Amino acid sequence: MKKIYYLKTCDTCRRILKNMDTSDYILQEIKTEPITVKQLEELHNLTKSYEVLFSRRAKKYKQMDLKNQKLSENDFAQLILEEYTFLKRPVVINGTAIFVGNTQKNVSIF
Repeated sequence: MKKIYYLKTCDTCRRILKNMDTSDYILQEIKTEPITVKQLEELHNLTKSYEVLFSRRAKKYKQMDLKNQKLSENDFAQLILEEYTFLKRPVVINGTAIFVGNTQKNVSIF
């Protein structure tokens, strides 16, 4: 499966997608089509961690004072399901490989 989870209002996601050939990918805009429990479990199977999928850069992370809380894997999963901004993006699945976030290493692969 080739799929990309992204946010259309995110400048970084738009820039990355603009520079990629996405014709073979299924695109899922996470604000208008929220991630499901099944999809999150599939991502977890590839990363082996909900924390890897969690974005600490989301504004709500600071607003909810999550920095000062000890979060479990279940907490990360629940927060991602409740609020789309907590999914680190973009998430690119290319067969059995997964790339999470916009680090220089990941972006250079695209």
